[in-house]
Amino acid sequence: MRILIYLDNLIPARTYGGTERVMWYLGKELARMGHRVYFLCHPGSTCDFATVIPHDPRLPFDGQVPAGVDVIHFNNCTMGRLEKPYIVTHHGNFLQGDLDRNSVFVSADHARRHGSASFVYNGLDWSDYGDPGLRSERRYYHFLGKAAWRIKNVQGAIDTVKALPGERLLVLGGYRLNLKMGLRLTLTPKARFAGMVGGERKNELLRHSKGLIFPVRWDEPFGLAITESLYFGAPVFGTPYGSLPELVPPEVGFLTNREEELVAHLLSRPAYSARTCHEWARERFNSRLMAEAYLRKYEQVLDGEALNPEPPHALVPDRKREWIKRG
Repeated sequence: MRILIYLDNLIPARTYGGTERVMWYLGKELARMGHRVYFLCHPGSTCDFATVIPHDPRLPFDGQVPAGVDVIHFNNCTMGRLEKPYIVTHHGNFLQGDLDRNSVFVSADHARRHGSASFVYNGLDWSDYGDPGLRSERRYYHFLGKAAWRIKNVQGAIDTVKALPGERLLVLGGYRLNLKMGLRLTLTPKARFAGMVGGERKNELLRHSKGLIFPVRWDEPFGLAITESLYFGAPVFGTPYGSLPELVPPEVGFLTNREEELVAHLLSRPAYSARTCHEWARERFNSRLMAEAYLRKYEQVLDGEALNPEPPHALVPDRKREWIKRG
């Protein structure tokens, strides 16, 4: 099969890059399976397993699609009416109006909130992540995400660790001085900020974590921070919103929207198996399973079937979820 993946991004991802990272691994897995893969994406992109076509927004989209392509895989948008079969994966929230009938979401909850049953879990090529360090010394808890986003609730993670004697929080994805949230300066010595890290530097930091503290205040569509942390043997302590109940069963973490309950749980020194966490992520959220699931979607539209019987749309407005602070 000849598959064109459209991305409004530069590849490969330079630091974190959720959507482009997932689609990179999808393309890589499809190529391993014998399919011909093209990326239509930002100029300056490079790839050693697929053909890269620099996208020029000034030109008609159809004219930039190579002859012989069987299916187009869009991400977060489509490009008008097309002759070729296509699907579109929505990676985020804040979706408005009727969506394309060939829409795919990234978790069962994400799909359900839009009146759909069409979803594919994000998968990663774990061979790129190296040794999970399951026997490594665990020195701190961590937060992983865009700390500038209030809905990610890094303050809730910091407050949780401040209530744990002798513990520290390493914030990956943010800085102590945050101008995006109205000049917020975090002074507590209980939190250390590593900035926007990626690659082996991020992996090494995750190998020494006791767990991800992730008290998000929105319906998380998927959450690569969750599966990456689990791969490195770090259990997940978060809120029961969005995809989290699907990704975090009791064997690999604890979910609550009450800071007091989360603090009490961590103070009880729960015994989670680093190997169980690792195997849960590796076996369920890998790029091979993701590629196989997308191939089924491609075959469906190639057969002339829509992925959804009716256009999906948000059933409830996006809202800030509750996080109940102590006291």
